[in-house]
Amino acid sequence: MGNSGMEELIPLVNRLQDALSSVGESSSFHLPQIVVVGGQSAGKTSVLENFVGRDFLPRGSGIVTRRPLILQLHIANTEYGEFLHCKGKKFTDFDEIRKEIEAETSRLIGSKKGISPVPINLRIHSPHVLNLTLVDLPGITKVPVGDQPADIEYQIRDMIMQYICNENCLILAVTPANTDLANSDALKLAKDVDPQGQRTIGVITKLDLMDDGTDAREILENRLLPLRRGYIGVVNRSQKDIDGKKDIKAALLAEKKFILSHPSYKHMAETMGTPYLQKILNQQLTNHIRETLPAFRSHLQGQFLALKKEAEEYRQYSPADPARRTKTLLQLVQRLAVDFEKLIEGSGDKVDTVNLSGGAKINRIFHERFPYELVKIKCDEMQMRREINYAIRNIHGVRTGLFTPDMAFEAIVKKQISRLKGPCMKLIGMVGQELTTTVYQCINKLSSFPKLRDETEKIVTTEIHEQESKCREQVLLLIDIQLAYINTKHEDFIGFTNTQQMKDQSNKTGKAGNQGVASPSSLIVIHKGWLTINMGIMKGGAKEFWFILSAESLSWFKDDEEKEKKYMLPLDNLRLRDVEKGFMSSKFVFAVFNTESRNVYKDYKCLELACNSQEELDSWKASLLRAGVYPEKVAADKHGNGAPENFTDPQLERQVETIRSLVDSYMSIIHKTIRDLMPKTIMHLMINSVKEFISSELLAQLYALGECSVLMDESPEQQKHREEVLRKHAALKEALAVIGEISTSTCTTPLPPPVDSSWIKSSSPKLANNSSTGAKQVSRSHAPRAPRVPTPIASTAFPSTDGLQQLPGHSTHVPIVPRRQPPAIPNVK
Repeated sequence: MGNSGMEELIPLVNRLQDALSSVGESSSFHLPQIVVVGGQSAGKTSVLENFVGRDFLPRGSGIVTRRPLILQLHIANTEYGEFLHCKGKKFTDFDEIRKEIEAETSRLIGSKKGISPVPINLRIHSPHVLNLTLVDLPGITKVPVGDQPADIEYQIRDMIMQYICNENCLILAVTPANTDLANSDALKLAKDVDPQGQRTIGVITKLDLMDDGTDAREILENRLLPLRRGYIGVVNRSQKDIDGKKDIKAALLAEKKFILSHPSYKHMAETMGTPYLQKILNQQLTNHIRETLPAFRSHLQGQFLALKKEAEEYRQYSPADPARRTKTLLQLVQRLAVDFEKLIEGSGDKVDTVNLSGGAKINRIFHERFPYELVKIKCDEMQMRREINYAIRNIHGVRTGLFTPDMAFEAIVKKQISRLKGPCMKLIGMVGQELTTTVYQCINKLSSFPKLRDETEKIVTTEIHEQESKCREQVLLLIDIQLAYINTKHEDFIGFTNTQQMKDQSNKTGKAGNQGVASPSSLIVIHKGWLTINMGIMKGGAKEFWFILSAESLSWFKDDEEKEKKYMLPLDNLRLRDVEKGFMSSKFVFAVFNTESRNVYKDYKCLELACNSQEELDSWKASLLRAGVYPEKVAADKHGNGAPENFTDPQLERQVETIRSLVDSYMSIIHKTIRDLMPKTIMHLMINSVKEFISSELLAQLYALGECSVLMDESPEQQKHREEVLRKHAALKEALAVIGEISTSTCTTPLPPPVDSSWIKSSSPKLANNSSTGAKQVSRSHAPRAPRVPTPIASTAFPSTDGLQQLPGHSTHVPIVPRRQPPAIPNVK
């Protein structure tokens, strides 16, 4: 054989294939095999039957092979066949094998002449074969016959390309000797995917049917149309021999006699004939397997190690053991507590770089959303002055007051403090929702135990709602405490005596600021990012720019290199307005406008800006607040007191201004206090309490249900997953044991040197000739477009032979094969 150390290699790889097929894993590996390609009536069937020495394949006119046949040949003492879809059943009658192939084909695709890529696996044991794995594919045809689909040519080409594009596949290109070899479809397809000819073997059939005075000597000597691996000539039985039930053994003897007696072939009789072809294929397939063994072993070992820990856990788990159930329950609750704490407190291991965790979102709510909500409730200036004016007048009644009344200040301040309840309650609701979302994220890991997951979700969400109610009560109490006593002796409160002094100082500062000298704070960049300006359909649509927000201006540039500035918008008199999200838009929009009704940009009085997410929108709003751009206020009087009045009494105007300054000063203290206390209160009463509950109380409440055994019932999906993991782990272990039996210290047959194969016409006009000889490329035009007729082709292939995924360490150039034109050619380097 020339490779005696590898005699058992092919059976071992077939065992490997069967082991992986049991768990659907063989598709992950490109198990080396030989694919037989040729036109209709090229003699493919006869070649395969000669290998086996039996008549067992369907015969007839037109397309007979309508599904791929995976044929595994094994040396054995007894002769029988078995199908993978009929496990355990041995076929000793080869006529029954033929009938089973026909029946299995008809079962899937009916009696019509259509084809299907779903393979049939047949294993034949015989003392008269060599170990081989071959794939018999439908013969290439050009014209649909009878009830065949109109695009039958392209369907067959698709199927063939799916197999021969596998780099671990040897291509057996079968061509009859009585046709023009240069027009061989098999050789053309082989050339498309194997331009250097490293895995193509030519087979010339029907040597005995050539016209008198002609022979195939120059072809078989690889001189006329050379292939790197050369050609092997065989003589098949004629149709008369088949009809006459001529024995294949007698046919092989007749083949040998024909070759030895023919003057053109007798000098190379040792390299011709079916036995020699079988020997060469066995040798080449063995070499292919040997070369791919390191990648096989590495990939299998990686998958085995990845499953080992999970498989060990499942192997030790006994669903019926109460002690094991209790231990698992304890472990799951502890893991839930750890996961929840990591999502809230943050963790350095397994950092999520795609989405914000629950703790990060709550932090954003504390320091971006809540300050924004507080600013939104600030009164409009005119409305504030009107309320102070009415308060002073109502306190004095019919008398004219000489002094600024304290009661007016206190009434306005209490009203402003009461308005804080809305943002505070909203903050608690947002944090509660985020806590619930975080708990759901952790509880989803309990999906293997549906009852446990549901009860845990119910208990924890109830606890969150209870703590949320307590937190609301506490926050309302804090606000009531602020309302109970207005502390005008606070160290940060300016007081009545300092009001006028502060006003005079601010006027001086305003004048100094107009001297054209920019303060250092105005140069500080507050925020950067991409925003889209909505120009309107008539003015160019939406355009994206790079925006920079500073303390004094909002500028935008062409891109983030910040070289080409498009515009700089001063922040003076700018206000922020919310814009509803469009029905068909995925953008989040806000707008800026000038309070004095001036244009903010070109002829736009309102500039709409859009970003891609709610997080970006909140961040921009918070940044604009820091820069002094506040939300729009509603200035209408809701109490029917008419339009704002012009103050005609100078004394009243001074009193209003004084109280206005005092209210600002005191509310600044209140806002600072609320911004500080709210996160602390929520953290203590909600977040820490829920975290403590999960870690210490949850398990006790689950036990209190009295249904621990029911809680730990597995879901059907989990049972299936556990069984699949154990089965896959066992199959991989068996596969590694099979590979361990293989000895790689064997000789290998060297690849023949390159030849000029440019004579083979490519089926794509763009195929580059990669032959080492640099011969001139020859191309042909596209095949005619087929009619658009739907083709019912089975969608799933046999898992062990799909040949579409890549083996690690081996580059597989799989072309995209269209249905209505010849298959595309892979780029082979």
